[in-house]
Amino acid sequence: MPTLFYIIGPSGAGKDSLIDRCRAALPPATPLVFAHRYITRPVDAGGENHIALTTAEFATRQAHGAFCLHWDGNGLHYGIGTEVRSWLANGLSVVVNGSRGYLDQAAALFPDLRPVLITVTPEVLRGRLENRGRETADEIERRLARAAAFSVDHPRLIRIDNSGPLDQGAAALRAVLLATD
Repeated sequence: MPTLFYIIGPSGAGKDSLIDRCRAALPPATPLVFAHRYITRPVDAGGENHIALTTAEFATRQAHGAFCLHWDGNGLHYGIGTEVRSWLANGLSVVVNGSRGYLDQAAALFPDLRPVLITVTPEVLRGRLENRGRETADEIERRLARAAAFSVDHPRLIRIDNSGPLDQGAAALRAVLLATD
């Protein structure tokens, strides 16, 4: 049965790196696709390969039902296109880089959704946020506090610790994505 894998975790946990590594290592003809996010962030801002939209473009698409999932976070708008529904209906499993705060709404829209929480130790998270250089020291402290305070609960939740080497975390995620139940 096609599955919507909803990848979540704090900023800096390595979601994009794990997703990219898994995408590159998929066996040929695997019925699994990776959804791009539509984000009101410039394409050259670093991080994931996303589709950059202006706030006006995002609002127009949202008003016309172009997103099956959408949320706001960190001063940006995020959307997942309605093509996800078509992919699932045609037998493809789909990987989405989601939001912890939007998990309940996403699960209501996609009841069979499989959430995958990517975690790291606080020390590793701090180091990654500092090394990427996108946030100020105050913003990093706020992200660390939010990561520590945020609780995720879902009956089908899978946790992957990405505190170690990237290949280790990617192997764990790949196993989840390729498992059949």
